[in-house]
Amino acid sequence: MEFGMQFFPCVEPEEKSASQYFGECLELVGLADRYGYSHIRTVEHYFHPYGGYSPNPIVFLSAAAQISKKARIVTGAVLPVFNNPLKLAGEIAMLDGLSDGRLEVGIARAFVPEEFRHFKIELNESVARFDEGVEQLILLLENENVSHLGRFHDFENVTSLPRPVQKPRPQFWTAAFATPDSFEKAGRAGNWIMGIPIAGGQMAELLGIYREAWKSAGHKHEPRCMLAFHMLCHENREEAKDLARAPIKKYFDMLVDSASSWIGGETSDDYKGYGKLIEALKKEDLDSQMEKCSAWVGTPKDIVEIAHEYDRQCGGFDDASLQINFTTLPHAAAKKSVQLFGEKVVSQF
Repeated sequence: MEFGMQFFPCVEPEEKSASQYFGECLELVGLADRYGYSHIRTVEHYFHPYGGYSPNPIVFLSAAAQISKKARIVTGAVLPVFNNPLKLAGEIAMLDGLSDGRLEVGIARAFVPEEFRHFKIELNESVARFDEGVEQLILLLENENVSHLGRFHDFENVTSLPRPVQKPRPQFWTAAFATPDSFEKAGRAGNWIMGIPIAGGQMAELLGIYREAWKSAGHKHEPRCMLAFHMLCHENREEAKDLARAPIKKYFDMLVDSASSWIGGETSDDYKGYGKLIEALKKEDLDSQMEKCSAWVGTPKDIVEIAHEYDRQCGGFDDASLQINFTTLPHAAAKKSVQLFGEKVVSQF
């Protein structure tokens, strides 16, 4: 098992300016190589405090790639639905060059209705836009002088520049939340999978669907699973819980608020069951997340045990992508947590 840093901004301007937030994040990135963190990852979201400080993960990751010289650089994830593939392909290859070939590209469909509304894109186009966007990205990254006539974007006899350092292109990850079809499609396509275990015990079933699809497709390389967790490591278990309780609750409050229109009656065939899913997340807090092994909060010994237990429950996974400075967690506590985890936990795996 490997461990990376995930930066998922859940902050409001009155809490932290962009300058302060990203300055703190990059200071933590500076600890990655020293303490054995295997990847740096951030998201793409818009308009809302839930993720909205990161409308373009490639910008942050370009800075991170100059600070950490060893960690893989991972988009977690970019959203084809809101991006022209011609622009996105060029940015991906540029980041692959800036990181000297350390880039891995996470892609996702997006799920926040407000984002679709502001971009004036229909929720029911999500799957179609994702599939077309990924197909066009692969063409542009792997080949030169390519043409494609799509429903949403088209191009003729174009070569995207710069060309990727990695050949034929960086590895793709598919970020999936709770839709079995997304896990099946990722396995069939040969993409590695990013999962989010906050919703509960269905992860073993979803990863089983992914692995079976991978096996059936006959891919020669091995599948890989990355799961995201909140993490706070501290010498004292109760102090760790006290520090993490309010910031984790705020994360779920922001998540639910950003997607509240699913609860309010928004529906889409591309997002079946999302109303019930978001409604259920209203009840989540530190205690419920720790019961599910989805929040790694406690002493180094506690976290080693939690990691092994969740690995057993879900049938095994390869990468833990750790939210280390979530919402209002004090920067000093996040820094101390990153150092202690690196010293006492990483070595146990």
